[in-house]
Amino acid sequence: MTLDQYVTTALPASTDAHSAFEGFLTLAAADPHVLGVVLSGSQAREGMAKNESDYDAYVVLDENAPAELAGLDGFRSAYLDLSMMTMPQFRAHAHPDDASSWDAYAFVGAKVVLDRTDGVIGRLAAEKAVLTEEHARRRVAAHLDAYTNFTYRSFKDHRDGRFLAARLDAAESIPHLLTTLFALHRRVRPYNKYLSWELEHRPLGQPCWSANVLLPRLEHIRAEADPAAQRAVFSQVERAARSQGHGAMLDAWGDDLHFLRAAPAG
Repeated sequence: MTLDQYVTTALPASTDAHSAFEGFLTLAAADPHVLGVVLSGSQAREGMAKNESDYDAYVVLDENAPAELAGLDGFRSAYLDLSMMTMPQFRAHAHPDDASSWDAYAFVGAKVVLDRTDGVIGRLAAEKAVLTEEHARRRVAAHLDAYTNFTYRSFKDHRDGRFLAARLDAAESIPHLLTTLFALHRRVRPYNKYLSWELEHRPLGQPCWSANVLLPRLEHIRAEADPAAQRAVFSQVERAARSQGHGAMLDAWGDDLHFLRAAPAG
């Protein structure tokens, strides 16, 4: 049985995800067109997989792979979720300058379970999981400004009695806050599903960014748009950003920084 035949006919009849993936991997290892397999998702992260969790796999093919094999790209079942790509496609995928950069966190903690390229696939997977210094600075520059903007809007909404708008703007600030925070550590922002896991297993260092401190604050900000809670987080983000040379972007806010930093008098 070929790999594509297994996926399209035998796999759906499997009784559990583990045996389905093991069968897939056995055939992938026997197929000369398969250069490597990278396991991602819950199955690659300790303690995250549930009974219902499938196996997410990136399958790297040579450029002469038959159409039937390449056609498995996007295949999904109760047990398996496949992304098929050639080596050039895999090099570009999830790169910070590529449209697929949103998928970079898939490679944080990913496991290379097959590699016929003398470690090239493993090296590329590891590179996708972190930001270079240049890409980190560019990401901070973009998202720090957006985070500051939505925080400022939330403060004004709250001041003016527009409490729904304040909560909506506070909620919109959070993705930019998290992207900024992880980029300041040259890390890729995790998907929301893995945020708690990431902070617990790979902490960002300072106590204010620990899971038991940051996550309750974010929940409170999202639900209440509490200006005091937002200002507490903003002050910590500002301190971290300035320590890495991003002060000019913040200073561009001029006198509005006073409004962002502390509650106005009276």
